[in-house]
Amino acid sequence: MVLLVLGVIHLYLWKRLVRDTTVPGRLRRVGTGLLVVLLILPMVALVGGRSWPMSVLRPLEWVGLVWVGVMFYIFVVLLVLELPRAALWIRVRREDGVDPGRRLFLSRALAGTALVLSAGAAVVGVVTATGRVPVNLVRVRLGRLDPALSGYRIAVLADVHLGPLIGRDELAEQVRTVNAESPDLVAVVGDLVDGSVAELGEAAETLLELRAEDGIFFVTGNHEYYSGAQEWVDFLSGIGVRVLRNERVEIGRDGAAFDLAGVDDVSAAGSGEPGHGADLGAALAGRDTSRPVVVLAHQPVLVDAAAEQGADLQISAHTHGGQIWPFHYIVRLSQPALAGLSRVRETWLYVSRGTGFAGPPMRVGASPEITIIELLSAAS
Repeated sequence: MVLLVLGVIHLYLWKRLVRDTTVPGRLRRVGTGLLVVLLILPMVALVGGRSWPMSVLRPLEWVGLVWVGVMFYIFVVLLVLELPRAALWIRVRREDGVDPGRRLFLSRALAGTALVLSAGAAVVGVVTATGRVPVNLVRVRLGRLDPALSGYRIAVLADVHLGPLIGRDELAEQVRTVNAESPDLVAVVGDLVDGSVAELGEAAETLLELRAEDGIFFVTGNHEYYSGAQEWVDFLSGIGVRVLRNERVEIGRDGAAFDLAGVDDVSAAGSGEPGHGADLGAALAGRDTSRPVVVLAHQPVLVDAAAEQGADLQISAHTHGGQIWPFHYIVRLSQPALAGLSRVRETWLYVSRGTGFAGPPMRVGASPEITIIELLSAAS
């Protein structure tokens, strides 16, 4: 299906960018050949998939997926321009009849407009996605939090997407950024990887450089279930990361405490991984309701269940903040929030935009973030 969509879009681009803007001859042949190559590149990356070494996939995916992002914007801009194109064409035809020269000029002007706007969006998107990830400080007041824990800092790393385009160096920079904030606890809220332990285990070991008094906690995201989730659970547990699978732990100091619960991603049940599946009830069963509970769940959609069970705060990710406008609107149809802090009944929901990207290495209208959530008591 993906290959069919790519083929149809490239055919449309050929008509508007090549056929309509050239006369038969060498230039048209060159343009046609270039579009064929650009069509093949993302297809090769998709077909190669997990069977090729990361060193081979990396350059192919960089070029192919950047082109997918550019292609998307060219396609959207050209579609938007279809209405003025039709209006201008009708006007020109009424005034002058069919003038091939004016028709060619109009086609080139519209194609040029689409290319310039798309290139601008792509440059902004790539720079935003691949630059230094900024820190976003968010303060959340929890009514049941003991004043002794007011100011407790949770660093949120989410949607890192280690893989062909994001490697050890990028994760190491994010780790340094987190450490500079002196968090009490680090929560890795899913979609850490896009590949197997054999391919990415060495890069993921960079997490060991994180410094937090109460440790590093992890919950699975949907992309772990494309990458051998149980193998990753075993690997991360083996290097000292606490994986929360429908369970909770008590976080406390000097007699003051809150519960930290974590659940498998909601996609786990259909993944084929034995024993995997989101079970918030199991994670919260039998807890002391006098103290607050913070839930780690990759997808925001779990917040209704969290609110029903009295959670004080849910920390999620998954959406990338939409990543590439206008996908914001599509993501919002399937999730209760796109990004940032919101409220569902008595439960706070924080949705991180994440640090990495999926698909094209671009972020347009959705900058990445490392979040520091500072918990405050009602009395503070």
